[in-house]
Amino acid sequence: MAAAADVLSDAFGRIRDSSLLVIDGLSPDDLSHRVGPDANPIGWLVWHLTRSQDAQVASAQGAEDLWTAEGFARQLAVPYDDDATGYGQSSEEVGALRIGARELDPYIRAVGEFTIAYVSGLTDADLDRVVDESWDPPVTLGVRLVSIAADSLKHLGQAEYVRGLLP
Repeated sequence: MAAAADVLSDAFGRIRDSSLLVIDGLSPDDLSHRVGPDANPIGWLVWHLTRSQDAQVASAQGAEDLWTAEGFARQLAVPYDDDATGYGQSSEEVGALRIGARELDPYIRAVGEFTIAYVSGLTDADLDRVVDESWDPPVTLGVRLVSIAADSLKHLGQAEYVRGLLP
C-alpha cells in the first residue's frame, strides 16, 4: 500500500501536469474566451486553482505564498490585489484577467513543485494536525490537502470542458 505522502504527491503532480496541458498552445484570446456571459474562462480557472493551491499550501506550512515571495504577482501583472485568489470574485473581475499560457506556465510549475516537495515529506501523523479550528469538526492537514486537490480537479475539469468548446 502506498504511503499517504506518495498518493498526495501523485495527485498534485497530476493537477500540475493537467493544468499545463489544458493551457498548452492557447492564445490569450483562447484563455479569455467565455462560453457564456458569466462563464469562467480557461485562463482564470487555471490561475485560480493554482493561486488557491499556492495560498493554502503555503499557509499550511507557515510559509509565504510563491505568488509574492517569488514575484509571480509582479510578473503576471493580474488586475487583482496580491492577496486575491479568485474566491468570491464577481463576473466582471473574472473577465478582467488577460493572461498568456507562456506567462502562466512557470507559475503552475513552481506551485506544483512547491506543493509536491511539501506533501512528499509528510508523515501520516502530520496529516492529523489540526490546521483550522474554525470548523466543527476542526480541519486537519489531511482533510485540507484533499479539499485543495478536490477543488483543483473540479476547476481543471471545467477548464478542460471549456477548451473543448473553443471555436
